[in-house]
Amino acid sequence: MNISRWWTLAALTIAAACGSSTSYSSNPPPPPPPASGGHLTTITVSNNVFSPTPDTINAGTITFHWAASAITHNVTWQTGPGTLPTNSIDKKGGDPDYQATLTTGTYTYHCTHHGAMTGIIVVLP
Repeated sequence: MNISRWWTLAALTIAAACGSSTSYSSNPPPPPPPASGGHLTTITVSNNVFSPTPDTINAGTITFHWAASAITHNVTWQTGPGTLPTNSIDKKGGDPDYQATLTTGTYTYHCTHHGAMTGIIVVLP
């Protein structure tokens, strides 16, 4: 076999092998983590669960959102740095969200209607 034909055959074999590599376009990589270690700034209140908890966020506003089917719950702050935000009033699914502005520190909260329903938020500077 002629040497140039041999190199051509080798090049075609390598190109064919590379062309059959697996594509991962149907499974995109996960999104990058939020800046500065913060996570979600919305906590869903559903039937006897705050989600996510615990959570770590950057200083700023956190939103509590009542899921459409949620029964009556509230957010009562137990511990945290400085003056705690005002407790929310009783809300149920479909009611407007409750927002609180939090500064650096660790906050614990619960629902007074369901004692086992608790949450923790760690707020980064």
